[in-house]
Amino acid sequence: MIITRTPLRISFVGGGTDLPAFYRTHGGGAVVSAAIDRYIHVLVNEKFDRSIRVAYSRTENVDRLEDVQHELFREAMRITDVRDKVEIHTIADIPGEGTGLGSSSALTVGLLNALYAYSGRLRDPEQLASEACHIEIEVLGGTLGKQDQYIAAYGGLQQFEFRPDDSVRVTPIPIALKDRESLSDHLSLFYTGVARQASGILKDQNSRTVENRESLERMRALVAETRAALLSRDWEALGRQLDEGWQLKRGLSAGISTAQIDRWFAAAKAAGAYGGKVTGAGGGGFLLLVHPPERSHQIAAALSPMARLPVRITAEGSRILVNHL
Repeated sequence: MIITRTPLRISFVGGGTDLPAFYRTHGGGAVVSAAIDRYIHVLVNEKFDRSIRVAYSRTENVDRLEDVQHELFREAMRITDVRDKVEIHTIADIPGEGTGLGSSSALTVGLLNALYAYSGRLRDPEQLASEACHIEIEVLGGTLGKQDQYIAAYGGLQQFEFRPDDSVRVTPIPIALKDRESLSDHLSLFYTGVARQASGILKDQNSRTVENRESLERMRALVAETRAALLSRDWEALGRQLDEGWQLKRGLSAGISTAQIDRWFAAAKAAGAYGGKVTGAGGGGFLLLVHPPERSHQIAAALSPMARLPVRITAEGSRILVNHL
C-alpha cells in the first residue's frame, strides 16, 4: 500500500502570467504561491485480480486502462505504466472542484507520486510537476497555467518564473519559521459557496492576452514587490499588493468578479482587512484575505454566514506517508 499527501495552495500575485499564451511570447511569467495545510490524499493498493478500481466522488470498476473515465487517473496510470491489478482511492480535505485552491493539479501530482512509488520508482518534485503539466495541458488540452502543479510538488513559499522556452525556475522565499507562522496568522480563507469551472474563464482570458498585455506585465512586476514584502515581514504591504493584483485581474475577463464578490471585499476591508483576492481563476471559490490577526473575528462577522477557514503555510510538497509494498 502507498499513501501520498499533496498540499493545496494559495497564490498571492502573478496568476495568469503562467499561461503559455503570455509567458511564451511576452518575456516569461512569474507567480508567488504557497502550499497550505489542506491536502489531497491518494491511496494505491494491489488488487487480488487484474481489474482496476478507482474511487473519488464516484467509483469505477473496469477491466482495462482505456475504460477508466476519469482523465487524470487514466493518464497518470498511463504515464507511470501502472495498467492493471490496482485500486486507487482519493480523499480531499476540501471536497469538490472549483474552489480555486489547485485541487485538480494537486490530485495529478499526488497520483503520479503514489503510482511511481507503487511501481518501485521515486521521482523528484521537478519531474512530478513537469509530468503533471504535460498531462493536464498537453495530453488533455486544458487551458491552465503551471503554478498549481509546481507548488503542489515543491510545497513551501515559492517564487516561480515561467520562461518562454517552457522551463520553470523555482526560487524559495526564505523566511524564518516564526515569520511563516506570523504570515499564516495574517491569512484567512472564506468560502463563497460558489464552485466554478476555471476553464471557461481561463479560455476567455487566454484569448485576450494581447489586449491584456499591460495588465499582465504589471501583475508580473508585482511578484518582485511581493517577495520584498514577504522578506521584510510587511504584511500590510502584502495586502495592498494582493488588492492591486486583484483589481488588475478582475479586468482580464468577464466573470472573474461579481457584484456580490465586490460587496464582500468592501465589507472585509471596512472590518479591517488590508486586502485580498479571489483564489484561482475567479468567479467563486474562496476569498483570500490578509488582515491583522486581532481583526479576524470582526471580519468573520462582516462576512457572515460564510465560514472562515484559517490556513497555515506548510513547507512540505507532495510526500509519501506510507510505503508498504
